[in-house]
Amino acid sequence: MRCCDTTSANQSHNEEAQAQQERKYYREMLTKFIIAAILGSIFLFGSYLNWFPEIAPGVHQIFWLGAAIITLGTMVYCGSHFFVGAWHATKIHQATMDTLVALGTGAAWIYSFLMIIFPGFFPESARHAYFDTALLVMSLINLGQALEIRARGKTSQAIKKLIGLQAKTASVIDNGVETSKPIDQVTMNDVIKVRPGEKVPVDGEVIEGNTTIDESMLTGEPLAVKKAPGDSVTGGTVNQTGSFLFKATRVGAEATLSQIIKMVQQAQHTKPNISRIVDKVANIFVPAVMIVAVITAMIWFNFGPQPIAAFVLITTIAVLLIACPCALGLATPISIMVGIGKAAENGVLIRNGQALQTAGKLNTIVLDKTGTITQGKPSVTDIIPINDKITAEEILTYAASLEQDSEHPLATAILLQAQAKNLTKAKEFKAIPGHGIKAKIDDKTFLLGNKKLLQKFNITFNTAAETINQLSQQAKTIVFLADESQLLGIIAIADPIKSEAKTILQKLSHLNLKIIMLSGDNQKTARAVAAQVGIADANVIAEVLPQDKANEVKKLQQQGLTVAMVGDGINDAPALAQANVGFAIGSGTDIAIESADITLLGGDLAGIANAINISRLTMRNVKQNLVGAFGYNTLGIPIAAGILYPFLGILLNPIFAGGAMALSSLTVVLNANRLRLLKVKDK
Repeated sequence: MRCCDTTSANQSHNEEAQAQQERKYYREMLTKFIIAAILGSIFLFGSYLNWFPEIAPGVHQIFWLGAAIITLGTMVYCGSHFFVGAWHATKIHQATMDTLVALGTGAAWIYSFLMIIFPGFFPESARHAYFDTALLVMSLINLGQALEIRARGKTSQAIKKLIGLQAKTASVIDNGVETSKPIDQVTMNDVIKVRPGEKVPVDGEVIEGNTTIDESMLTGEPLAVKKAPGDSVTGGTVNQTGSFLFKATRVGAEATLSQIIKMVQQAQHTKPNISRIVDKVANIFVPAVMIVAVITAMIWFNFGPQPIAAFVLITTIAVLLIACPCALGLATPISIMVGIGKAAENGVLIRNGQALQTAGKLNTIVLDKTGTITQGKPSVTDIIPINDKITAEEILTYAASLEQDSEHPLATAILLQAQAKNLTKAKEFKAIPGHGIKAKIDDKTFLLGNKKLLQKFNITFNTAAETINQLSQQAKTIVFLADESQLLGIIAIADPIKSEAKTILQKLSHLNLKIIMLSGDNQKTARAVAAQVGIADANVIAEVLPQDKANEVKKLQQQGLTVAMVGDGINDAPALAQANVGFAIGSGTDIAIESADITLLGGDLAGIANAINISRLTMRNVKQNLVGAFGYNTLGIPIAAGILYPFLGILLNPIFAGGAMALSSLTVVLNANRLRLLKVKDK
C-alpha cells in the first residue's frame, strides 16, 4: 500500500519538476536572445557607422578574426540547439525551421570567415561580414521560442490538486479500539469510522449507520446522496450528516480517486504539442532554396566573370543567407500571444497555443449537464397550492419552518427561497428516513416529504396527478406538504438551466458543431434538461461515471472528430484532459480548471463561440505572418543570386539583408497587433 502513496508523491514531484524545467528553459531562451541581440546590434551599428576597419589583408585581419571567434562562441551558446535540431531532421530526410536557421546563420559565418582569411579572393564590393545577420536571426528566433513558452502558460497543477483531495488519515476500528492510521497503511477489509464533515478515506461498503454524502466530486450532481448499510462509498467524497462505519473494499491504486488521477495524467501526457506550422513551410521552402542555390552556382560557374570561384561562393552562400528570415521565429508565437490576450479581454483564458490553434478546428462539443448547462445549485422552481385554503406563500413558509432542523439535502433549496420569511419554530420534529418529516407548527401537524410519506399516512394525491406528471417530465424533484387529512401543496425543486444556455447552444449549432450532453444523472432527468436547450435525445449520454465521460470523448475522437469537452467538476477532469480542447467553467472547481486548456470566466458559455472565433482569426493571422516573414526574403533571393550584377554591378549588400530583416519583423509585429482591433463576438 505504501508504494501507492509513493507513486502519488512521485506524480506530484514530476509535475513540479516539469514546471521548473519550463521556467528554466524560458529564462535560458531569454538570456540567449539578449546576448545574441546585444552583440548582433554592436556589429550592425558598427558596420553602418564605420566603427570597424575594412576587411583587407594585414593587421586588420586580427581584429576580424577576433570578431569571428567571438561570434562563433556566441552562436554555439545561443544557437547550438538549431544545428542539433537541423541534424536530427536531416537524418530522417526532413527540413524544419532549425534547418533553415542553421543553413542561413551557418552560411553567414562561413562566408564571413572565408572572406577574413582570404580577402583578396573576393571582389572588394563583396567584402562584408555578416556576423550581425547571423546573431540577430538567432536572437529573434530565441525570443520567439521564449514567447511561445510564455504563451503556453504554467504547467498544469491538476494532478497535484487531485492528490490533495485524498484524506491523509483514516480512523480504523480494530477489536473495538479506534486508531488513526495514515492512508497508506489502510488495507482491504479494514473497518473505518467517518464522522460528519470528514472525507471518506478510501472506497468501501457501509456496514453500520445512516448518513448523506456529498458525491459531487464524483458525479457532478449537487444533491447529497443518502447512504445506509450495504451502500458503497467513495474515497474523497465528503460525509455530511451522520457518523457511520464502512469496510474498505478498494485501496491504493485501485481506489476510484487514484484511477481518476491516473486517467488525467495519461490524457495530459498524450496530448500533442502545438504543430509547427513553420516546420511545414520550411519542409518545402528549404529544398526550394537549395535548388535555387545550386542553379545560381551553375550559372555563375558557366557564365560568370573572373574570379569564377569567388563569385560562385559569394552568390551561393548569399542565397542561403538571405533565405533565412529573422522574423521566422516571431511569426507564430507573437500572434498566439496577442490572440490569447484578445481572448482574455472577452472572458476566455487560454492556457496554451495548442488549444488556441485547435479550437478553430472543432466539430464536436461535449457538455457536462450539471454546472455547465444548469446552474449546479438546486432551487425552488414551482410552489403550487392544491386548494384555495392555502396560498403559495404560506406553503413556502410552512415548509421552511419544518426544514429548519432538517438534514435533508433539499432543505437548503427551500430555506434559501424563504430567506426573507418570518419562520415559526416547529415542535415535536420527527425525521422519517426515506420519506420526509413530521412536526407541529402552532399546534397543527404537518407532513413534508415524498409520495411514500403521503402513502404512509394515507393522504391521497389523485387531484394533483396531472400536475405531478408534468413536473416529473421536467426532471423536477417534488416535495409534498400536507396536514393530517389532506394534501395542501406541492413544491418543485430543480437545478435551473442557465438563462443563456439555449441561445448559446443554438449559435454553436450554427457553427456546424455537433452538440452532445453527458450527465451522471438518470436518463429521464438528462433528457428532460436536454430537451429544454434543444439537444436531441440521440445526443444525450446519461448515467456516466468519470471514466465513462473520458471514454465517450475518446470514442468520438476515434471516429475522426475534433472534440471539445465543457465541464466544471472534479468528475469532469479526465474528460477535459482527454478532449482535443477542454473548456472549464470559471465558477467550477480548481481541478477542472487546471485540467482544461481554456477557462470560461464567470461560467459564460458564450466564451466557447468567442474562443472558436478567436482561434480562427489568430490562425489566419499566423499564416499572414508567415507570408510576411518569408516574403521580403524570397524577393531578396534573386538579388542574392546576383540578378543586379550585370546591370548595376551589385551583389548582396548588407543594406538589402538588413532591410529585409527589419521589414519582415515589422510586418509580423504590426500584423499580429491587428488582432487587438478585431471584433470576435457574434461572428
